[in-house]
Amino acid sequence: MRFLPRLGLSAALAIAAFLGWRLLLRSPARRHGGDLAPKAEEGFTLTLDTFLHVQQLRKRRLRAFCSRESKVTTAPSSRDERASLLPSLRVNTRLDLLYCQVPSAGVEEWHQLLEKLEEENVTLPVLLPYRRLQAKETRLSEFNQTERKAMLGSYTKVLFVRDPFHRLIATFLQGMGINPSFSSFVQEVLDSTKKHEAWKPLVSLCQPCLVQYDYVVMFGFLRQELGHLLHRAGLPAGSLLPELTDSQVQWTYRWLSEQMFSELSAQQKQQLSHFYRWDLAAFPFSSSFLADHPSTAETWQK
Repeated sequence: MRFLPRLGLSAALAIAAFLGWRLLLRSPARRHGGDLAPKAEEGFTLTLDTFLHVQQLRKRRLRAFCSRESKVTTAPSSRDERASLLPSLRVNTRLDLLYCQVPSAGVEEWHQLLEKLEEENVTLPVLLPYRRLQAKETRLSEFNQTERKAMLGSYTKVLFVRDPFHRLIATFLQGMGINPSFSSFVQEVLDSTKKHEAWKPLVSLCQPCLVQYDYVVMFGFLRQELGHLLHRAGLPAGSLLPELTDSQVQWTYRWLSEQMFSELSAQQKQQLSHFYRWDLAAFPFSSSFLADHPSTAETWQK
């Protein structure tokens, strides 16, 4: 059965947002050992102690991945090549924050929060042992080498992560690409020689084996995690946190993933799993549909 076109999908999302959570509660959730993310659909309340423990587990998993994959832990030798790894990194020099610009992973909500903090004229409550730069929020690559080194060493660094298959679906629904069907869009992604940041793997986009992120924030738990993160960074939270709907969106996407995954061929499923193999290994995405289809060298020749 041919899948709904993109416009139909957008309408289906609105219906799924209302019905999706009921469908999930009626059927057993997809549970896999080793998934570190708390379960939002169970009404999970994330205490500070649990948040810190989860952060330790996520970073431990990431460090273990980096220790195994030498290809993503070796920095280029030339200065220009090293600078080319930084275009997705953003900094807020007023609040001493550094983060990776990951499309469809919660960064848009993060921007709203930073805007509110600046509107409230919030500043860090402690004196810092270095000169605070007075510049608007911008790319890390726009600063000189000395400034970049200081920022990477002292700023609070945040990495937003999301199931790569959910990111891909979000990109498709936002109208990226020229193909009307999801299967054709996926093939366009797989055949593309230059990977767009909208679907580029997180490990390649954010370089977590070269940048030592302080926090790994999971889409679906933004409000609770960002509240604790801000408190730890010495910034106010509470009423300044915008209304976040990522937990409801997460339920919808789990329902939608099954429908859209069935539209792909067996080869496309394996190729996507290979394309996102580093993300699946580095982050707790064991409930992803892509995690059930390990790639092999025979099915991926590019």
